[in-house]
This record gives sequence, C-alpha cells and structure tokens, in this order.
Amino acid sequence: MRRLTRVLFLVLLLSALALAVAPPPDESARLMDARTPLPFEPAEELVYEGEFSRALLRGLNVAELRFTAELTPSSQAGPETKQKSEAAPSRLIFKAEAISKGLLQKLFNVNFRQHIESTVEPDSFNVLQTTKLDQQGSRLRTSEAIFDRQEGKVVWTERDPKNPAREPRVVTSELKGSVQDIMSAIYFLRTQTLTPGKTFDLAVSDSGKVYTVPVRVVEKKRLKTVLGQVQTVRVDPSIFGEGRPLAGRGSMSIWFTDDARHIPVRAHINNELGTMDIKLKKATIGKLEKLG
Repeated sequence: MRRLTRVLFLVLLLSALALAVAPPPDESARLMDARTPLPFEPAEELVYEGEFSRALLRGLNVAELRFTAELTPSSQAGPETKQKSEAAPSRLIFKAEAISKGLLQKLFNVNFRQHIESTVEPDSFNVLQTTKLDQQGSRLRTSEAIFDRQEGKVVWTERDPKNPAREPRVVTSELKGSVQDIMSAIYFLRTQTLTPGKTFDLAVSDSGKVYTVPVRVVEKKRLKTVLGQVQTVRVDPSIFGEGRPLAGRGSMSIWFTDDARHIPVRAHINNELGTMDIKLKKATIGKLEKLG
C-alpha cells in the first residue's frame, strides 16, 4: 500500500506539473532579452481533481491538487532593503498542495499531504530554491533543494521533523544548462511554443537528482472542460522507465489550452497500478476571474 500511495502521489503531481523543457537557444534568449508578462501573471490559482481506476474500481475520486503562481514585485522588499535604497529582485513563487480525499481514504485508509514551494528568477526562469513537506500517514519529511549555478550543483537535504537527532539525507548533483524542479517545470513549459510534431529534451531535478526525459507535442484536440469547449494541444512526456523519475512501464499525456495561457486542463496516466485522470475543476486568474 505504501508503494501505491507513493506512485499515486507522484503520478498526480507530475501529471499536473509536467516537466521542464530545455528550450532552444533562440527561445531562451527571447525570454531573457525582453521581460514580458508571463501567462500566469500577476496571480493565478488552479484546482484539480484526481480519479483513479483499476479493474472494477472506476472513477474513484482520490485527491485534490491546488496550484498557485504569483509574482512578488520588488516593491515588496523588506525594511532592510528599503533602508539601503536598493530594489529587491522580483521573484516568481509557485506553490502546490496535494491531499488525499474520497474513497482512497475510506477504502484503503490512505492519507497523504504534500506541499511544495518553488522560488524562480523570472527573467531567466532559473529555479533558485525548492522546499517540500511530505506527509504519508504518520510518516513526515521536510526537504530543501538549493540550486547554486555559480558552483554548478544542486544540493537536496531531507529531514525527519519527528526525529531531529536523525542524520539528514543529502544528495548533490551537477547542474548543466537549464534545469527546473517539478514545481517550476509546468510554468516554464507554458511559456513555450507547443506545436504538434515538436520534440524536446527535458531536464528536471527531483530529490537532488537530475533527469533527462524526452517529450513530444502530439496533436491538437477540442475538449469539453470547466473553461468550456476549448482547443487543446497534447503533450506526452516519457517519465516512466529506467533512469526516469518513475520506475516501471507507463505512459502519460497532458492537454494544455491552445492559447497564450497554455492552461493544463487534463492529464491521463496509465501504468501497472491502473489509470489516473486529472481534470481542472476551477481556475482563478488575476485574483478576479473565477472559472468553474
């Protein structure tokens, strides 16, 4: 059951978050040369529902996922910065929370909660720091990843708050080029051009390791969503297999709105444990517009 919980959670999280794309040089330069508003600025909240199916178990509502994105402007600098008459740099703050619910809890007594926060430099879209709280039943872990591009490494440290005397786990990996975490990845992908037939190499860091994953943009399709009937584009990242974030056999597809916002509206995952469907059920854009 613990393995089921871990895979279910990772699938839920990755399906909604996708993976980071290492862009071609011309696209990277475009992001850095001209600071234009990003699709999720100044603020955005997306709420998803996850349904699990296996054999006779069909469409079990098992989890809710909530994602927020917000640009923290330099005007929000602290007192010390203001006294020095120096503007604090803007930061993109991405947050995600996933909690178990519904029949997953009732039938299997499975409870999990994970909260992730990612801090990103908006001009280069480089991730600076990732913090995570991971609770599965009575098990609790906290972790922090620091991305040091001057040293060319990411250092991930995990601790057990219930046992402070326990030695923390530390994993260090080399950083090369554009590497995201699983939180910042989906937002970075949303800034890119998604054209059917296009393929990418993905670089994503999780738990101190850096993975390279192929992804392809498959097709356009019109879907019924909480946003209405919308044109979408399907993206298939290969996250299963040896040397990938998830071991074993499986497949995954994500549908983004085919517009300037590239909102992820649906994801489907199929692996040895069953299938998972994740759908957008509510969107709040700019703290004003509520959909769903």
